[in-house]
Amino acid sequence: MSDLIKSELTNEMLQDLRKQYASRPESSILERAVTQNGINNVAKDKDVKSKLNPVFSVEVETGKVSNQKRSGRCWLFSILNTLKHRFAKQYNVKDFELSQNYLFFWDKIERANIFYDRMIATAGLPTNDRTVEFYLAGPGTDGGQWAMAASLVQKYGVMPTSAFPETNVSENTTDLNEVLNLKLRRDGMNLRNMVNNDATDEEINNSRDKMLSEVYRIAGYTLGVPPKTFDFEYRDDKNKYHLDEKLTPKSFYAKYFSDVDLDDYVVLSNSPDKAMNKTYSMSAQNNVVGGTNIEFLNLSMPELKAATIKQLKAGETVWFGNDVTRQLSRKEGFLDADLYHYDELFDLKLSMTKAERLDYHQAEVSHAMTLTGVDLVNDQPTKWKVENSWGEKNGVNGYFVMADNWMDEYVYEVVVNKKFLNDDQRKLLNQAPEELKPWDSLA
Repeated sequence: MSDLIKSELTNEMLQDLRKQYASRPESSILERAVTQNGINNVAKDKDVKSKLNPVFSVEVETGKVSNQKRSGRCWLFSILNTLKHRFAKQYNVKDFELSQNYLFFWDKIERANIFYDRMIATAGLPTNDRTVEFYLAGPGTDGGQWAMAASLVQKYGVMPTSAFPETNVSENTTDLNEVLNLKLRRDGMNLRNMVNNDATDEEINNSRDKMLSEVYRIAGYTLGVPPKTFDFEYRDDKNKYHLDEKLTPKSFYAKYFSDVDLDDYVVLSNSPDKAMNKTYSMSAQNNVVGGTNIEFLNLSMPELKAATIKQLKAGETVWFGNDVTRQLSRKEGFLDADLYHYDELFDLKLSMTKAERLDYHQAEVSHAMTLTGVDLVNDQPTKWKVENSWGEKNGVNGYFVMADNWMDEYVYEVVVNKKFLNDDQRKLLNQAPEELKPWDSLA
């Protein structure tokens, strides 16, 4: 092993690399093509456009897409998309919008609160402990999981965007994240020092309360403070006027989403680097103390698809977690595992299995979107309709087309109602979940 780490690149080796490159007859023309046009433009499959024709045999009627702009709130947008579709259908308001900024505000407060607990609990560990490093990596980040969004909805309710609109900061969260990361890491340092210097519980709690008040101030200055009550005023698609006065976010949710019980939903994962037919949890990513725990039921991809199709056929859209950066044409809205032929372009074997990508951190759950349709041929899915939250200028008015092979490779989670599982799958939910490490690839 000691010899392997001393592999200095000599002049002779560099000359040999140059000769090998020059000896390939295609090197000159490919160098010109790629340097002038870019990798993806040269490697792109010319037949994908006809393959991903945006027509679907099963499709839930939806309206205009949302736009998360320069923020990482896709997980919030996606759960609110599933809720707003239900409202739009029931109350005939096609382009109704729920406030993403409202849940985002409370996520910042809750996330700071649980971060302080974690800093106190791990104060005896060094800062280079892997779990402590994970907590410190991004305490003010935007990203999240379905269970985190569900916890916020269940605790705080929801409100229409008209009652609590977006702000400059909610639509571009870079500066806010930087301020919160600095604030929370400094607070974490101070809390750890207090614990390790034998401060009393009262002293620690008083400091913690002050810190949380300061985070609230930051959130208020940048996102606004949500109103306690609001009037819900709108016209439906038949131009009929409606006014519902003095609602709270929780009473609004209870009244207009009375048929939704988020506890009836389960996250199905497809993580082939782990044992199938098992449940897993990831409490290190929970954002609300006492909220819904992040849990997954790990099943095969055909089982995920079957449950998803049942829910779509029942007229309900589906939240799903994926790795959107892979094999993507953002402008066209194409997702296809064979969109770019990198192997052919570079004459290399670059492919890895899904399990290998998860194991070697090539894969990640980088985005959440909403499935709104599927195209079935001989009862088998060939492509899927995807509602994204990147605005109307991407894809077809903001909707993407996902090839079934892309779902196989780059979709890791779907959220479905338990009623769409079979009896054997529901029984698996009774087992005690295995706790995943904070840095697992499903994070």
